[in-house]
Amino acid sequence: MADAIDDRPQTKRIFVNHVDAYSGKNISKFLSDCVVGSSLEEGEEGSEGEEDRGSDYIPPNKEGTYTIIGTLQNPANAKPDWVKEVVQYAAKEELADHLMECDIIIYDITEDPDQIDEASWACSALHAELEHFDNPKMFILLSSVMTWAKSKPLDPDDPEIPFTEDDYRRRKPHPNFKNHISAEKLVIKNGKTNKGKFVTYVVAAGLAFGMGESIFHFLFKAAWEGKSPALQVFGTGTNIVPTIHIKDLAGVLQNICDQRPKTRYIVAVDDSQNTLEEIVRAIASNLGNGKVKKLSKEDYDFLKHISSHLGDGKVKHVTKEEALLSKDLAQADFDQLLVNLRMEAMFVKESMRIMWIAETGMCENIDTVIREYKQSRGLLPMRACIMGPPAVGKTTIAKKLCEHYKLHHIKIKDVIDEAVENLKRLSARAEGEEEEEDDGKAQEAQELLDAIQESRENNNDRIEDQYIIRFYREKLRSMPCQNQGFILDGFPKTYEQTKELFAVDDEEEGEDEGGKVPSYHKGTMPEVVISLDAPDDFLKVRVMNLPEGQVAGTHNTEEGLTRRLTEFRNINREDETILNYFDELEIHPDHIDVSKDVSDDMKQTVDKLIKTMGEPRNYGPTPEELEEMERKATEERLKREAQEQEERERREAEEAAERARRQEEWAERLEEVRRQEQEVLEAQSTPLRNYLMKHVMPTLTQGLIEACKVRPDDPVDFMAEYLFKSNPQVD
Repeated sequence: MADAIDDRPQTKRIFVNHVDAYSGKNISKFLSDCVVGSSLEEGEEGSEGEEDRGSDYIPPNKEGTYTIIGTLQNPANAKPDWVKEVVQYAAKEELADHLMECDIIIYDITEDPDQIDEASWACSALHAELEHFDNPKMFILLSSVMTWAKSKPLDPDDPEIPFTEDDYRRRKPHPNFKNHISAEKLVIKNGKTNKGKFVTYVVAAGLAFGMGESIFHFLFKAAWEGKSPALQVFGTGTNIVPTIHIKDLAGVLQNICDQRPKTRYIVAVDDSQNTLEEIVRAIASNLGNGKVKKLSKEDYDFLKHISSHLGDGKVKHVTKEEALLSKDLAQADFDQLLVNLRMEAMFVKESMRIMWIAETGMCENIDTVIREYKQSRGLLPMRACIMGPPAVGKTTIAKKLCEHYKLHHIKIKDVIDEAVENLKRLSARAEGEEEEEDDGKAQEAQELLDAIQESRENNNDRIEDQYIIRFYREKLRSMPCQNQGFILDGFPKTYEQTKELFAVDDEEEGEDEGGKVPSYHKGTMPEVVISLDAPDDFLKVRVMNLPEGQVAGTHNTEEGLTRRLTEFRNINREDETILNYFDELEIHPDHIDVSKDVSDDMKQTVDKLIKTMGEPRNYGPTPEELEEMERKATEERLKREAQEQEERERREAEEAAERARRQEEWAERLEEVRRQEQEVLEAQSTPLRNYLMKHVMPTLTQGLIEACKVRPDDPVDFMAEYLFKSNPQVD
């Protein structure tokens, strides 16, 4: 084997379809960091044992790693960093040319049904060019265990005997996976012609999980969001679901690429044999509220009826919404979750070297799987604390930030009311039939309620800090707050309250590295601390300007506000303040002077804090929220356009009126100028007329009379001579 290792090629080109989809992305990323032949060496497993990496991870430049060539499911997506070349083609012939340049071709048909025909065509096209291969080629079809879904038990008397690769000829597919088994048979057949040049494999993979999830994503998302009271289990939940971690599946493919095993049909599943209910309970307990809800028999029969007919053309009128109770659950995913198969990957166990991520399945490795899910999806909790004097706007700002980031708004009244209500509900069981099964929790709840009531009676209806802090600790450590995050609004108020609230439990001490006892609970400590500042006079004026309806029944009366401001200032004059507590932990508060915010509803302050806190770390808006946002945006746009049109028409009317006024004024002025010019001309012409009438006209008249009498040949010359001779000014 050592000689074979030394002679192995420095690199190989692997084609993987849809490198931007869940399976293709994780498999191609895994293989891009594997040295060719490394799975053949003892203790070298490529990158299986390395820590999880983000989606933007770029593999180091190792010598002899696999070179990845692939296609994109969505052509608009960018080329992944670990992919050497993305194949774009208009015709299948162009794709065939690229496949001929690759040493190994991996086609995944588990996610996109449209890829079944393409995979079958690709295998047949390569088989047709068998004689023109320059180097041996390998074709791996990544299929699903659903092609075994309707297989008869190996032993009717012992249905728990698992299927293995040796039984693949007896497999019977689920009705909706008949095309998958046809592709499997074609691939196996094409690999029998010339095994030296063209070898083919079929990998029947269990339901893949890990690295952000695909089939199980709707369960993880429902548990993370915590909107539903319980996760749903379809049917009885006792069906065995074959599974495998996506990186372990990639490890199986790596071994096939390196080994070229003689076994052509390989089952790739882990050792879990978990039921659907066990999987759902593991997700609910570690990511959600721990509650699991089974569907009613009527709902299950309805879904089972649809599952057995949809896709066979018998019930074409059934819509997707009618077929599935959950809009986040696709038909293919629904079929796979209801599969009931016991399978064992004998060849993988006996002949492959895999550094397993989750050999014992999802339930046994749920902590790792959930960590991968949060990291891959970017679902990291955001924790913040807003502090400041009374009436400074803590609640207004916290509410808007919670709406923007989809965080939980933690207010002292809500925390107390919720905790007391839960205690009352729990204590009510003491009188019921479940008293013996409750491990004394109902009695403990009743005793706590009695202690709280006594505390109120002795403290002017106020609850002691020890109970409030207990309620807060339970709230902040609940799954919803741990998943999405929270914003603390106005509590804690003192240094001692803060220290106690974020202190670690006794059983948690000493867990951090190096043996140093952690000084605070890392899962509840705020990442961002905001201190809203404002002078007392500003706050008093703000409260005085509030509507009476907002002030009535609150502490914001003149006397109440003055008292609360005095208490706040006295508490924060001490050396041990809340701000000092966070400073000591190097969580430096952001100070914001709200007296400088002149915007409505403190929008300027909110926008500033959004820039400080960064981008949201959650799923973003739901389709319903996007639709509502689009509706509001459309309404605002139409309203804005109507206002702009109205303003435009008003301006045009004003401009038209102004033009008419100016034209009228100009005409009046022009007429006045003409009148004045006429008067000036008339005034200037009077002396000239008088002169002409006295000195010129008499002589001119006499000359015309003489001309009429004489009738000269040239009247003009005659008149000129006459006027010259008769000019009274000439002696």
